[in-house]
Amino acid sequence: MKIGVPKEIKNHEYRVGMVPASVKELTRRNHEVLVQAGAGAGIGFSDEAYIDVGATIAATADQVFAEADMIVKVKEPLAEERAKLRSGQVLFTYLHLAPDPEQTKDLVNSDAICIAYETVTSDSGMLPLLAPMSEVAGRMSIQAGAHSLEKAQGGRGVLLAGVPGVAPAKVAIIGGGVVGSNAAQMAIGMGAQVTILDNNINSLRRLDAQFGASAQMVYSTGESLKEYVSAADLVIGAVLVPGAAAPKLVTKKMIDNMKPGAVVVDVAIDQGGCFETSKATTHQDPTYMVGDVVHYCVANMPGGVARTSSFALNNATLPYIIALAEKGWKQACADDKHLLNGLNVHRGQVTNGPVATNLGYEFVAPESVVA
Repeated sequence: MKIGVPKEIKNHEYRVGMVPASVKELTRRNHEVLVQAGAGAGIGFSDEAYIDVGATIAATADQVFAEADMIVKVKEPLAEERAKLRSGQVLFTYLHLAPDPEQTKDLVNSDAICIAYETVTSDSGMLPLLAPMSEVAGRMSIQAGAHSLEKAQGGRGVLLAGVPGVAPAKVAIIGGGVVGSNAAQMAIGMGAQVTILDNNINSLRRLDAQFGASAQMVYSTGESLKEYVSAADLVIGAVLVPGAAAPKLVTKKMIDNMKPGAVVVDVAIDQGGCFETSKATTHQDPTYMVGDVVHYCVANMPGGVARTSSFALNNATLPYIIALAEKGWKQACADDKHLLNGLNVHRGQVTNGPVATNLGYEFVAPESVVA
């Protein structure tokens, strides 16, 4: 198979779909890898580093999309990239389609086969290709929140840890999954007063066993959200419904009742966000104000630490890339029900239930297209 790795073009996105070590695993299996010139430059890999492991360098994205059987990316394809997709071509990347009708429409019209990292599952019920970026984003959310709390950034002028004689900041984390637990780990490590809210009692038990008295576990209801959001200096939105748009758990009224200069960080923004007041921002212009509350809603947070993120992502995606290349997409998906769950769009059909429901498409069961 010929695998194409284009350079990412989203604002301040420096990650790359395949690092040289991953490329080598494909080329030594006699697959061709076509890498766009400069694709790895943002994380310190020259074109020569890719050539040394057997890749061919393409001058343009047009060449990569025109020649490759499968495109491996990081972020969802932007409109100009979607226009380059060919009928029957495989796209393997993050898609986050539920809150993005324009992208979904273009992918449906492209007649391509689109497999989304974020809906690939595992026997344990986890999302193994989303998890590494959730770990990164969860940890980054506290860094971003701490910086945004500085007075010069519009924040309250509060130090997360406090100092002797001055109380630490209050951090409320909504959602106790991978993002939430990693955010809590960082916030606790920085000395903040941490509360984690979740509506899954088993998740709260797991988090209690993990963090003990270092954090407070609270069952999430409308009333408890209102209480802890209004009291917080920093609120982290870490809610995920796999494949579907994130629920708007924090209302505009709750935001209005927050302390002046408080900060919200919406890590769920890729799926539409879990604050009613959220709108996607970029690393170039990461925050905005709603009333007196700072909103940080960067849609590709892990891109800010692109080198760490690229390696973490490749560690997770490489076995699936190899399977797709060795077997072809149809056989690979037929053999692995969890990879099949990643199939979101197949040649004009929407094959992910939550996406179809959210955007009004007829749902076609993925099993039917690989039978």
